Amino acid sequence: MAPVARFHVTLQPGGHAFDTDGSETILEAALDAGFTLPYGCRNGACGACKGKVLAGRVDHGAAQENALPAAERDAGMALFCCAKPLDDLVLECREVGSATDIPVRILPCRVQTMERVADDVMVIGLKLPANERLQFLAGQYIEFLLKDGKRRAFSIANAPHDDGLLQLHVRLISGGEFTGHVFAGMKEKDILRFQGPYGTFHWREASTKPAILLAGGTGFAPIKSLVEDALHRHSTRPMALYWGARNRAGLYLPGLPAEWERNCAGFRYVPVLSEAGPDDGWTGRTGLVHRAVLEDHADLSGFQVYACGAPAMIDAARAEFIARGLPPEEFFADAFNFAPATAAAAA
Repeated sequence: MAPVARFHVTLQPGGHAFDTDGSETILEAALDAGFTLPYGCRNGACGACKGKVLAGRVDHGAAQENALPAAERDAGMALFCCAKPLDDLVLECREVGSATDIPVRILPCRVQTMERVADDVMVIGLKLPANERLQFLAGQYIEFLLKDGKRRAFSIANAPHDDGLLQLHVRLISGGEFTGHVFAGMKEKDILRFQGPYGTFHWREASTKPAILLAGGTGFAPIKSLVEDALHRHSTRPMALYWGARNRAGLYLPGLPAEWERNCAGFRYVPVLSEAGPDDGWTGRTGLVHRAVLEDHADLSGFQVYACGAPAMIDAARAEFIARGLPPEEFFADAFNFAPATAAAAA
């Protein structure tokens, strides 16, 4: 069998580089290698991923004329969401280094799927228009723009590479107008508008420290995005997920972290129930979820922590983890508030 061709791609001015076999687009290969390039539609229509080929040749694929006119193509420009390498390449492009590098946009979406995974948790899949994609970092959130001018924020639960649908985990809040509508009035094919992405809760790619992932209830949503993104990027960082809920039903997707643990040698899953009842048949860990971390780690000085859940959980974890040696700058959190308008994601 003939050897598979390998192409070396260098990104300038950053100097980052990766290899690809040419079967993926340049954008896909860059994302898989851990380098985030700008993009919008991912199908050659918008031009957000446009950059210059300084050396080498590319197959332009399905790049559309309105996004990449012939004159620009002749001048060496390419749409990296469509282009594939034909040689080793040197490309001039902007890299996304932080959340502030990604533009915040207002987009319509259609409710594509609704799955009630617990009495009070709905998993929603949102479909964007055909020529649109939302670029975001794992862990970020969007805000729905409601007709009365209010906003409701929800973390994105899917990883950035898996963006065919935006997945949200919505918890029914007593007296909550929007979440009440989700459970009692929302239907598939309903049209909504949102703005985003927002938030600085995302992986710090430069770190090699083992990560402790702390989730309370639907705080699992952005943690899911982080984990699936890390696994997609073939990260070798050890990860331990501590997911806390009141009862067994609160761990509403229990098979998923169990699957991560089976398939990833560096991943550990610790479910914790705070109010397990006789009907739960629970033999696992009990108590407050952040206390389970403290029970397992006498010294947190060598870790990074990503925590998502209720403010009381976040505040307690931050204080007690720092007292156990965690550097304050290594604690990253997204507190789920339920006020009508906040800067944090709401469950």
